[in-house]
This record gives sequence, C-alpha cells and structure tokens, in this order.
Amino acid sequence: MPGIGGKKILDFWWETVNTYCLAVPLFVSHSRYKHYERWATANDFPVENVVNDGSTTLEGRLGAVADLELAIRSRKLQDDIMVIAGDMLCADQNFDIAQVLRFFRSKPGELAIYYELEEGEKSSSRGIVEVCPETHRISRFLEKPQEGVTALRLASVVFYCLRKATLPYLSDFLTLQPQAQDRTFGRFWEWIINEEKLPVFGMKLPTGFQLIGQVGLSDYTKWLAHYSAQQQQCPAKPITCRSYARVGLMGNPSDGFNGKTIAMTISNFWAEVTLMESQALVLLPHPLNDPTEFGSLQDLYCISRKEGSVYLGGLRLLQATCKKFYQFCSKQGIALTKQNFTLKYDTNIPRQVVMSATLKCLMKFYNITESDLPKPTRANFILNVETDELFITAGLQDRVVQVYEGLVYMDFSKQLMDEQGYGDYIPMDMSSLPPFWLAYLSDPSDSGRIHSNVRQRWLNGKTHTHTHCKLGWQAAIQVKYRFGSAAKLPGSGGAVVGLCLDQVRLVRLILSHLKQAFQEAGCVFCVIVPYNPSGTIGTNSQD
Repeated sequence: MPGIGGKKILDFWWETVNTYCLAVPLFVSHSRYKHYERWATANDFPVENVVNDGSTTLEGRLGAVADLELAIRSRKLQDDIMVIAGDMLCADQNFDIAQVLRFFRSKPGELAIYYELEEGEKSSSRGIVEVCPETHRISRFLEKPQEGVTALRLASVVFYCLRKATLPYLSDFLTLQPQAQDRTFGRFWEWIINEEKLPVFGMKLPTGFQLIGQVGLSDYTKWLAHYSAQQQQCPAKPITCRSYARVGLMGNPSDGFNGKTIAMTISNFWAEVTLMESQALVLLPHPLNDPTEFGSLQDLYCISRKEGSVYLGGLRLLQATCKKFYQFCSKQGIALTKQNFTLKYDTNIPRQVVMSATLKCLMKFYNITESDLPKPTRANFILNVETDELFITAGLQDRVVQVYEGLVYMDFSKQLMDEQGYGDYIPMDMSSLPPFWLAYLSDPSDSGRIHSNVRQRWLNGKTHTHTHCKLGWQAAIQVKYRFGSAAKLPGSGGAVVGLCLDQVRLVRLILSHLKQAFQEAGCVFCVIVPYNPSGTIGTNSQD
C-alpha cells in the first residue's frame, strides 16, 4: 500500500526497524501471504519471517493478539519485542526510533506510543490514554470510548514495546477472550493497565498516525493527501522567534530568596533566533558576538580586553539549549523527528535572552505543544540551561517574564516552590501603565557576576545581604529629588528604570534636564516601550 512520497508503508517501517531489531516477524493472512512473500524477496526481508496465520476471510481471522502470540511461539522468540502495525500511516516519517528504544529501556515496564489527536479526529475511534506527567506511566486506558465519556485527547497507536517477562500475559489474555473480535491490542492494554495494574509507560510522538486497516479507499486517500501536504509545507519557511528584554519593577532580586516580584518585557531590546531546516545541524556564529576573524593581534587583544565575554560568545547558548532540549524530550517521553536545522541569532541585549528565543524555535520545529512544555516548566528549563549547563548565576524571574511576556506578578514563596517546583505567575493588565524610562551605561557590568555569591551567602544564613551598585543608587536618589520621578534598579548591571505618573510630565522631563543629566553621566537614555503579548503596544512615547 503506497504511503507518503510514493514509498510503500511497509517499506518505511522495515527501513525504520531493520537497524535496531534482530528478528522481525511479519504476520499476515493466508489470502495475502503470496503478496507479502514477493515483497519480502524484493526488499531483503527474511521470507521465513513472514508468518501465515491461516485465515482466509475477515470473519476467520485470529485476532491481533493471537497473531502476535503465534509469531512469538512459532519463531521461538525469547526477548523483548516491539510491535508495529505494518499498515499504519505516519504523518512524519523521520522520527527517531532509537530514542524510543532508549526510553523503553530506561523504564521498568512496557511502552505504548501515543500522539495528540488532531482537530476533527474522534476519540471514539482510538484507544485513549491518561498519562502521569511526572512518571509518564499510563494510569488508564480507554478502548474507543463513546463520545462524551472522556475529554482526554491522547491516542494510543499500534506501536508497543513489551518486555520478555510480560509475554506470558498474551496467552492469559487469549484464554479470557475466546472471540477473535475481542482479541485486539486495545482490549489487551485495557486489561493489562486497568485490571492487572502492570506498569506501562507512554511516549509521545509529535506527529499524526492513521491505522489504515479496513477503512475505505476514500478515507485512505484523504489521509494520504493530508499527510503528504503537511510534509511538503513543513520545510517551506524558516522559523523566526523573538524574545524581549525585561525590567524588574518591584522585588528583584528576591526571586532567588523566595520573594515576590513584578517585571515587564520591553520591545526596545530583543534577541531573535532563526531556524531553517537543513541537511546537517549547523550553529552559525554571530559576526560581533562570536568573532573568529580579527584585523590584527592588537585588534584581538583590544576586543578581548574590553569584551571578555567574547571568549564564550552566543554559540554556547544555542548549543546548550539544543542539548538540554533533546535531553528534556528524551526524559519526558517525547520522541523527536530526525530533522536537522541551521540556527542563527541576532541580539541588541545581553545574549542570555537568546536561549528563550531558541527554545521557541525548537518547539515550533518539532511540534512541541503547550501541554508538552507548559510555561512554568519552560521557565525552569531555560534557567537550568543557564545554571546547570553553563554555570551562569541567574534568577527565575527573568525567565518567567520572558516566557509569559507582558507585565507579570511572580510569587516564589518556599511553599509553592517546594510543592510544585515553580511559583505563582499572574499576567497583569497593561492598559493603564504609566510612562517608563530607562537609563543604562553604554558598557554595563554583568549582573550575574555581581550577584554570583549573594544567594550562597543568603543560604548560609546571612540575613543582611547587600549588593552595591554605587552609580545606580546615586542616580536613582538624585532623580527622585531633582525631577520627582520615581526610580530604581531594574536588575541589570549599570541600569536605572524610572516612571512618571503622566505623559505630559515625562515629555517635559525628557526635553529638559533628565535625559541630559544621564547622558552627561555617561549613560544611554531611552523611553521604554512595553511589550504586550496581546499585540497592543504600551503608551510610552516621546511625541
């Protein structure tokens, strides 16, 4: 039966499993045996592994579980086995089966592959699974439930891994189900999971599946055309994602000390990442942030002395995010497609924000959904890339507001963090924001380095922990008394953020002394444009 791109469905599955499986039996009906024998000869498939189950009509079939038991018994298989329906149409034929096997071997039980139903697919046509998000164990299996019975949208497909010790359960199940129509894999897993309580784990493939089986030609043609169109559209356009800088308005840096904060993303400053599908996986260096060519040895010396961070550059951020992304998906039971890509980035702010934009691109490219990687988990993920992979001192506040975007209230209380692993994050209304301004040093310090040992001193019991940013505090105090504009440190080295309660006063300050005063102190001054994820831009303007 032809699949996507003209390749037979069975050809695809044989190529997929041939590298990893020692023995691959194919069980078929007697009426179809000659057809599959010819296919086996043409495709280097061992003809002796084509198992004839003796059935000549649909009514005389043995049932899927009985066919599997026959293959195991007749071929004397005594090892873990993988079961795949040879007539299963897969939307994306590039998924990594090696990742599936690694996940199976990491779990103390069986494995069932599932996917998220597409819009229009009915749960009554599939085996529906309920999967624990922490352990990935399938807690409940519903075989083709009636409409309205469950709101779950995770569908099991005929793609399983069974351990050697579990194989005797096949015979037990067949004894309980004498009728062929009841000897389906769906009924088997329903019995194993719901009644026998065997540990069965779920792994998600971010792609669609259709079991052709006994469907009519029109349905088969429809799904083939649908998946072929999807595959043709996927590599058409590069994926570009942008993440924005943030200003801490209240509470920072108490996010590292179980405090509460309010922060806001601003559209003045951003990091942008572009992902393009490619033959090999390529990370492109940035011409300024990842210099590899210099005018002279003196030029190299001067750049390295002024910008010591170019030793590390932005490539490490891309690479660390990609590595952690693969590691996260493998651990969470999400099998990724075997697609390569090229990543490049641009930024006008500290490079750490590149990681948030990179993660957005990877999620879109691999079809990772909000339920796969919820926003609180996403913020923790990015922070872990910084702290665990790159050993950068950072706080959770920055990552939370860059994931949620807009104006966000964050509660990092110890009880919340201990109980759920993340805080309470609430997006706030941005419609009535006062005008904000920002002043910063043209060559700012690294706030991560400034705060590098503050948290450790706090953990050691020193309750009076202070950081010093002399210029910032002096500027904030002077602004308050000279211009009547409230100001504070926003959490970035060498920066001050301020606000005025009305637009007219802000414009008057800008045109008079405030902007001039900061410029004379060696700072860059700008009016903040808040970034609102709803699409509306904040009211700040110099007009």
